[in-house]
Amino acid sequence: MIKNINDKNIPSFLKDYLNYMQTIKGKSTNTVLVYFYDLRVFLRFLKLHKNTIPKSAEFEKIDISDIDISLIKTVTLSDLYAYMSFVSNQRSNSAYARARKVASLKSFFNYLTHKAKLIDKNPASELESPKIVKRLPRYLNIDESKQLLTSVEGEHSARDYAILTLFLNCGIRLSELVGINLNSIRNNTLTVIGKGDKERIIPLNSACIAAIDAYRKVRPVDGVKDKKALFLSERKQRISKATVQHLSLIHI
Repeated sequence: MIKNINDKNIPSFLKDYLNYMQTIKGKSTNTVLVYFYDLRVFLRFLKLHKNTIPKSAEFEKIDISDIDISLIKTVTLSDLYAYMSFVSNQRSNSAYARARKVASLKSFFNYLTHKAKLIDKNPASELESPKIVKRLPRYLNIDESKQLLTSVEGEHSARDYAILTLFLNCGIRLSELVGINLNSIRNNTLTVIGKGDKERIIPLNSACIAAIDAYRKVRPVDGVKDKKALFLSERKQRISKATVQHLSLIHI
């Protein structure tokens, strides 16, 4: 089974789908985790929406392991519209995040219909993806920042938490973050190289220091290809821009 996913906590049809995506479709572990996180949100919503649990249930603690395929067979396009409204209004998902969730739903229901043949009709076949409009950056408020950080989980949670904490507190660019070396941090300051090879020294607050210290305790030591780099990928080399962008999407 996929790392960081407990077989006992998910329905068998979801486990089979995730295994299919990894072993047959050849998707990476990170990509499969994105599908899992998206579909876990959907299944939790479904239990609330179909009134199988009290409306007062704490969303993040809703158990999905007891969902069987009979509930999935009741899903309609209207239910999916209600779900997209939920993630937009109740979870403040951006158009980009909603588009990703639509892609996850389409892939999932296509598998159930045409591969596993567990349902007769694909309710997501006519589900449209939201239009993504380029616009000025939107900055998170304090509550949204806290919610983002508390959502971090998975095998690389310490690393991802440190990365997101630096982004939220230091205002550094993506290129600056991936270029951070172990010796870039001294005396509670961070030295980064920005545009035009200009050096910047950024004071680190206690949240950043604590997050970096926690990550360094679990940062791989053996077999590391770039020993200078602070943040390492799953292959133990300097983390790439694409990986950072990907992990940011996971935690949206």
